[in-house]
Amino acid sequence: MDESLVKRLEAAVVRLEALPIGGSRQVTAPEDGGDAAATDPSIVAFVDLISHYVARVTSAAEKIGGQVLDVSKAIADSFSVEKELLVKIKQTQKPDMAGLIEFLKPLNEAIGKASALTEGRRSDFSHHLKTGADSLAALAWIAYTGKDCGMSMPIAHVEESWQMAEFYCNKVLVEYRNKDVNHVEWAKALKELYLPGLRDYVKAHYPLGPVWNATGKIAVAAPSKAAPTRGAPAPPPPPPASLFSSETAQPSSTAPKEGMSAVFAELNSGKPVTSGLKKVTADMKTKNRADRSGIVTAPEKGARAGSSSFSKSGPPKLELQMGRKWVVENQIGRNNLVIDDCDSKQTVYVFGCKNSVLQVQGKVNNITVDNCTKMGVVFKDVVAACEIVNCSGVEVQCQGSAPTISVDNTAGCQLYLSKDALGASITTAKSSEINVLVPGSEPDDDWGEHALPQQYIHVYKEGQFVTTPVSHSGG
Repeated sequence: MDESLVKRLEAAVVRLEALPIGGSRQVTAPEDGGDAAATDPSIVAFVDLISHYVARVTSAAEKIGGQVLDVSKAIADSFSVEKELLVKIKQTQKPDMAGLIEFLKPLNEAIGKASALTEGRRSDFSHHLKTGADSLAALAWIAYTGKDCGMSMPIAHVEESWQMAEFYCNKVLVEYRNKDVNHVEWAKALKELYLPGLRDYVKAHYPLGPVWNATGKIAVAAPSKAAPTRGAPAPPPPPPASLFSSETAQPSSTAPKEGMSAVFAELNSGKPVTSGLKKVTADMKTKNRADRSGIVTAPEKGARAGSSSFSKSGPPKLELQMGRKWVVENQIGRNNLVIDDCDSKQTVYVFGCKNSVLQVQGKVNNITVDNCTKMGVVFKDVVAACEIVNCSGVEVQCQGSAPTISVDNTAGCQLYLSKDALGASITTAKSSEINVLVPGSEPDDDWGEHALPQQYIHVYKEGQFVTTPVSHSGG
């Protein structure tokens, strides 16, 4: 073996032994062959990922302190737990469903600690906390077991998970770009941890998911749960979906889930963790439903009487109507709404939503956001237009192209445009506080913020009125 490789492996072992194992008390490397697993090239590469990318995040957080440092430590702990799980996979046979549930619990609990930081009273660093907690959904690539498990492929899963976190990361960059360089450094370091960091790692070593040891130790299954007694109190409402869950919507009266769905359902019964992506599966479409015609509904776990996600205007909806129109209505406090199976002939209509985030992962014909408050919409491409009507405090991010964007009767709207969307025609009417943010000329440049005029001067000249926007100076 090459001498330089031997030295690298020896150094990696030293780093592995020195790394903290926060939140991973239930995970121990197997006694037999543990050293061999720890020096595997894929494990060495993950340790390098931690020592380079995670260390940059925590280093930047130490300059800020407080809750930003807390969530950064939770991120570091979660990556350490994942490293231990990767070592264990090298020595463990692929478990059954119950065993996989038990195997994933340490990571689920570690990520739950980051999610817990986002709860309670709104913090001055809420965008930092949401960015950090939501980004950890990317670590769930380790739960991928095949195309039928309900998850995207590992590389795609990492990219999609960061797209949701990036919505809040951009808010940090915009808020602190002229105030504190340490916050900007932290946000950029966190993005690089996932893109290119974790994405490139998964692409190089596990593009098809983790590889279990066919001749290794047998994983211990989770203990069976005793049925509740008649006198026992009713169990609490289910927590937000685990990040390991694809949250395939199924009525509670359906038959018990099987396969990976059972893993997801079991994980959902644990401690609250960051919300996973809300997937729309093939069986929710009109063309694949024998018992429905015209409308395909997607019931949500949180849509129960007394739930914060229930609007007085009606029940929450995320459904495809007549195969042509996606309807998202009355969603309250949901940051995990995703439409990922759409085409350029379909439209998206968002109505009556509040404190929620919707991601449209694909090209659609038109997107309309109507009568929403504090709503975030992230989309890639629209063929016709994106329309914002009768809204308050909304944020819309275009990651691809949009020929037309219109804002009508809206107070407070932030538009984030990609480089491909800079040629969009933006029309405003009866609206105020409209800000457009555009990327810099270089990838590391700060976003530029431009306020669109909301006041105009009309002067009668030569037989007609000439209208010019009011020019503001000063702060």
